[in-house]
Amino acid sequence: MTACQNNPTKVPAIDLANFDLEVAPNADFYQYATGGWQKNNPLKPEFARYGSFDVLRENNEKRINALFQEMSRLETTPGSVEQKIADLYKMGLDSARLNAEGAAPLASDLALIDGLTDRAQLPGLLASIHMALANPFFGIGVMADLMDSRVNTLYVAQSGISMGDRDYYVDPSNAAIKEAYKAYLVRIFTLAGYDEAAAAQAAVDALEVEDSLAEVFFSNVEQRDLPAQYNPMTREEFARRYDALDWDAYFESMGLAQADRMIVQQVRVMDRVNELLKTLPLEKIRHYLAAQVINEGAATLSDDFQTASFEFYGRTMSGQQEQKPRWKRAMSVPNSLLGEAVGEMYVAKYFPEKEKQRMMELVKNLQTSLSQHIDSLEWMSDATKTKAQEKLASFTVKIGYPDKWKDYSALEIDPAKSYYENLREAGIWATKDNLSKYGKPVDRAEWGMTPQTVNAYYNPTTNEICFPAAILQPPFYNPDADDAVNYGAIGVVIGHEMTHGFDDQGRQFDKEGNMNNWWSEEDAAAFKAKTDILVRQFDAIEVLPARGDQPALHANGSLSLGENIADQGGLRVAYTAYRNSLEGKEAPAPIDGFTDAQRFYLAYATLWAQNIRDEEIARLTKLDVHSLGKWRVNATLRNLQEFYDAFGITDGAMFLPEAERVIIW
Repeated sequence: MTACQNNPTKVPAIDLANFDLEVAPNADFYQYATGGWQKNNPLKPEFARYGSFDVLRENNEKRINALFQEMSRLETTPGSVEQKIADLYKMGLDSARLNAEGAAPLASDLALIDGLTDRAQLPGLLASIHMALANPFFGIGVMADLMDSRVNTLYVAQSGISMGDRDYYVDPSNAAIKEAYKAYLVRIFTLAGYDEAAAAQAAVDALEVEDSLAEVFFSNVEQRDLPAQYNPMTREEFARRYDALDWDAYFESMGLAQADRMIVQQVRVMDRVNELLKTLPLEKIRHYLAAQVINEGAATLSDDFQTASFEFYGRTMSGQQEQKPRWKRAMSVPNSLLGEAVGEMYVAKYFPEKEKQRMMELVKNLQTSLSQHIDSLEWMSDATKTKAQEKLASFTVKIGYPDKWKDYSALEIDPAKSYYENLREAGIWATKDNLSKYGKPVDRAEWGMTPQTVNAYYNPTTNEICFPAAILQPPFYNPDADDAVNYGAIGVVIGHEMTHGFDDQGRQFDKEGNMNNWWSEEDAAAFKAKTDILVRQFDAIEVLPARGDQPALHANGSLSLGENIADQGGLRVAYTAYRNSLEGKEAPAPIDGFTDAQRFYLAYATLWAQNIRDEEIARLTKLDVHSLGKWRVNATLRNLQEFYDAFGITDGAMFLPEAERVIIW
């Protein structure tokens, strides 16, 4: 596999500057392998964390920005994707126009909300907001039916708390952040034209509604329980239980008049929503809805709105010191909204077709390795192994880019309208696009990520693994590196996504993508016993020490369980695949003084090299299903005898006695 021709600069397979040789591998392998990287890549003010992923993402941002700048200089055909991308990009850059317009673009939507004087108006008002702007009270969307993955169905889910996680509202330790959020609401209400007293009251009312919702919201850990969130109801059952709204009017306004069945994901939350819609004074509902709309629109308005949003979400919640430069913010909008159109351009310039075939071969090697691991499991019965093998053999593999590109012809971008208005109408387009899939067969050729995304995924309802073009670059894949390094990097990423098909959530889906229990009770119990050990290992990790009146913060092993299973599985499967690739030959000679086994684990550690602010550690520990980079390395490797053998580790902080280790896949 050769390097992308547009980037001929060679990248070292193992960069010796990344090391901190004052730390021994058995004391802190993460610091040993990445301490130099951390020193050489200090956090820039615009970042709450900065790591290997971010280096690659920044490189991609520069590539995409260059494409956009080129388009902006051309005479584009009205209605073409080039016109839509270029005009959105230029509107995002035009600070003079945004500042001159101020809060004016919000006026019509706020007037619509202010016109709420009768509960009979709620279905139409909520539909207009849900269609274009935000998801107050609840959200709806269409995706594959978890029990019949061939068809798309409608889901109704909890939504409407702007800090993102219930713990910010209900946990007293977050009182300072909650107070800062209230001050932020006062600020944006003021910017939107409310006088001082009205802004203060509106903020109190909006926060009261969010508090009431948060009290019953599913926690992030509860949201990992998929069966508990599969509650099918007929249209009649749904309307009878949640009788605060005229659902016929709501669904008609959403273009879903034909919807006769839906899945309620959090029943108790919708019970609370129903109660609030019946009992809240209309003034509080108006203030809550206005807060939702202003908050969502802030990024598309004048600098004072954007600064207010950054000061709370960026500085207070994440610890960022300054906003990302305007070109990055402007570029991100068309890159997201017209993602596959941008991806088609990106692939044409940066991803040669021949890269696909090499990746397909690597994936096949990893599948063979995972199959061997399943066969060798002592805790799983032969009957369940057979079904696991069938599922593995049924994986759909997507590499680089889609075979069929998304059609954006119905999306209109008009530079005569404000940035806010254009993105409002784009929101309507995107919502209609999603809801139009209701009742139709699932399009299994559709991608869940764009080609220029530095990431990968496993989708249980299609039983697919996907690796976009952008991740196939150093440090994930390096054409100038030896096989041990590439198996330790992109090989582990591939194995990680495969293992997701068999983690605590993925294992609940069969080879067809249906949520279906194909495990024996004994095998399920054995799996649970092993994963409980992994949960306890991560629960014991102190990610931030106690400070002042703030207690020490520990990792959440239940929240990150799926990713921790996949990290371990990815490492083990990729290492076996690498050993298989030697075809019985002796291991290659050391390079740079490191054996091939050592290079494998060093390459893995390099993927997670990062610097991160304390505020972001706290935020991600609450919200993110992934463990922090340091612990994706140290805590995961402590279970692997092959890692100990590679570095001759028999003691030290990294060493975990064999009786305390756990191996799952």
